[in-house]
Amino acid sequence: MKKVLFFSILCLFTLKSASQSPNTQLQKNRLLIQDVGIYIHSSNQGLIDIDSAMTLACKANKIPYTLVNDEGYNDGTYFPGNDLIDQNNIRGAEKLLSKLKPIDQIKLTLQLGSFYLFKPGTKKADLNDALFYIIKAQNLAKKINLQKWNFQTKFLLAKYYYQAGNTALSKTIFTQLVAESRKTNNSKIIAEAIDNQGTYIPNDNPEKAVILAEAMGLYKNLGYKEKEIETLMKIITVHFWTGNLKLARQELLISLALQKKIGFLYTQYTETTIAYIDIIQDDVKNALFFAVESINSMEKTKDYAFADTFYMRLGNIYNRMGYYEESIKFYLKGIAYNQRELSGGNWYKSFLSSLDSLTDRGKYSEALKYLEATSKKYPPQNDLDNMILNQIKADCYENLGRMKEAEATYEKMEFYAKKLNSIETVKDVATHYSLMALFYTKINKPEKARVIADKVIAMTQNRKTGFSPRLLELSLFKIDSLTGNFYSAIKHYEKYNKYKDSLYDVAKNKEYESLRFKYETVTKEQNIKSLENQAKQQESKLNTSKLLNTISISALFLLLIIIGLLYNRAKIKQRNTIRLELKEKEIKLKNVKLQHLVEEKEWLLKEIHHRVKNNLQTVISLLNSQSAYLKDDLAISTIKNSQNRIHAMSLIHQKLYLGETLSTINMPNYCLELIEYLKDSFNVEQCIRFEMQIDPIELDISQAIPLGLIMNEVVTNSIKYAFPKKENCIITISLLEITEDCYIMIISDNGIGISSVSDLQNSNSFGMTLIQGLSDALEGDLSIENENGVSVKLAFKKELK
Repeated sequence: MKKVLFFSILCLFTLKSASQSPNTQLQKNRLLIQDVGIYIHSSNQGLIDIDSAMTLACKANKIPYTLVNDEGYNDGTYFPGNDLIDQNNIRGAEKLLSKLKPIDQIKLTLQLGSFYLFKPGTKKADLNDALFYIIKAQNLAKKINLQKWNFQTKFLLAKYYYQAGNTALSKTIFTQLVAESRKTNNSKIIAEAIDNQGTYIPNDNPEKAVILAEAMGLYKNLGYKEKEIETLMKIITVHFWTGNLKLARQELLISLALQKKIGFLYTQYTETTIAYIDIIQDDVKNALFFAVESINSMEKTKDYAFADTFYMRLGNIYNRMGYYEESIKFYLKGIAYNQRELSGGNWYKSFLSSLDSLTDRGKYSEALKYLEATSKKYPPQNDLDNMILNQIKADCYENLGRMKEAEATYEKMEFYAKKLNSIETVKDVATHYSLMALFYTKINKPEKARVIADKVIAMTQNRKTGFSPRLLELSLFKIDSLTGNFYSAIKHYEKYNKYKDSLYDVAKNKEYESLRFKYETVTKEQNIKSLENQAKQQESKLNTSKLLNTISISALFLLLIIIGLLYNRAKIKQRNTIRLELKEKEIKLKNVKLQHLVEEKEWLLKEIHHRVKNNLQTVISLLNSQSAYLKDDLAISTIKNSQNRIHAMSLIHQKLYLGETLSTINMPNYCLELIEYLKDSFNVEQCIRFEMQIDPIELDISQAIPLGLIMNEVVTNSIKYAFPKKENCIITISLLEITEDCYIMIISDNGIGISSVSDLQNSNSFGMTLIQGLSDALEGDLSIENENGVSVKLAFKKELK
């Protein structure tokens, strides 16, 4: 019953948490790391390497960094040493290695290899340590010869060569692994191999998306939703940076739907990326919708680590819509969040966007002051931000008429632009070079403008980057016009007008969309108020329902507790009853044993008294035999007296072993038998009359023996010496209870008396000495009177035990 009760209570409190297994949560954590890491890497246009981006993602979400790269050999179950690596206790993990079982050794060795291989930055010492552990893991895998571990060690080796810059060897190993995996006909192994192969192909290679698409299809068939989404994210990154924004947006919407389907809450990173593409494509309405959705998702998840990027995106949209003051507020809000939260490297973009907002409104002086003050306090941390900052600064100088400073600043911009050559930065570099070429045409330096324009053409003509050539065509038109190449100038002007007309149409659409947006805003406000009222009513009903549910659950829980307590009480009472019954039986058993012991003791005491009585009778018989050989009357008399005394004691022991009690003597019976014995002993039954008055008194043996000896001495003396003439002889014997526990014994005769009481008391006779000694033993008061015979009185108290 206890187990059932406990299980019921446990189920009540764990019902919700039981719906999600630890392994599912592990996959969601890995998806979150990949989602955030890819976003950080992309939003920083590759200036933060992918390993550093993943480290930031783990730090922001308080997830161990080891989860980024250990999926192939860490299924979430504990293996020794992994916690030490999470705590950065590498030396502790290394010392533990030799003590582990083979499989755990391989796992920990792979984890150590991953730790060194994927450290942020690229250091030769780290790569050497990584290779050491990878080779060690390979050797361990060969010993146990299990396919899984052979695959995992080779995967890590291929990743090592990629990190070390030997992409050709890395690609060869990955290709071999994919071929070997296909032979297994195991979809999971094949998907993992293809996924690893595709992941380690540069983003500007279209083959990457094709390979990852096959892995995604396998994950989908296997039902691995998190892995399906993760692989789709990698495909989206390829399409995004190769300029296929339309396809990237479609895939982002699919990814968002899948995330919501599996209950993945951190959708803000996908939503803000959709908003970014919509801004580029001038779809302001949808851009605003997804930007606001990203803020809402951020608020729901309380994930403010990269809030600066979400508010920057919203600021960009408001800036595009012409709400400059509002855009500045969002930029500043993003910067403020960056000061409080973990820096993802994007806050500077918010600052640069706020500068753009000022220049768009023609506030060049204000923008320049803000730029100089902020950049002095917070200098740019990378080449891209330096390039953009110098272009904005040059633009301010140009529009303020400070051409020499503008030219010098453009040259600084070019210095940083030359350092940027990744696919993620091509679009920005080409755009800023186009602005620089346009500036040179403005100051009548077509040769320099041509050099810059040629750079733009070279970096964009064979690569899809999403770059819009409108500014480049305008620069080329002006360059050809200045150099007299009018035919080419006309061609470039036609192309420029084509892009300009396209932008004009976009602008008209923007105006239409703005009016429509205002109308829809008013309508939505009215609908929102109506919905708010409905929501309040529903919330009230929901709160009432929740309250009732809470009360019901509480009552059920309370009932379970009461049942548990009552059951526990009943069990305690039952146990106590059983204990009492056992105790009662034990006591009864002990009482029986004690009763047997008491009976045995009484029997033994009676036996002792019997033996003592027999022994005393033997002594009397011996004395009697001895007296037969004596001729001296005094000696015979002495022996006779001794026999009487011994008999008085013997009679006590006889009474004890024959009586019902072993500790007290019934004095009336004892006295009667003692007197009868003395009568027979002296043969005076005919000549002396005994008058007896004995109260029903019970005395202890310690008092009965002295009292019996005293009675024996006094009566013997009266028989022997009080009646010389043997006429009218009376001896009176009384034993009376005066008060409670206080007695008096009176023995008197009507004989001739004695000459002097004092002489008797002071005499040295044995009989008198014995009487006085026994009286003292009784702590009694002894008195002797001599009137019409002798009267002996002894008052004493009952001895209390």
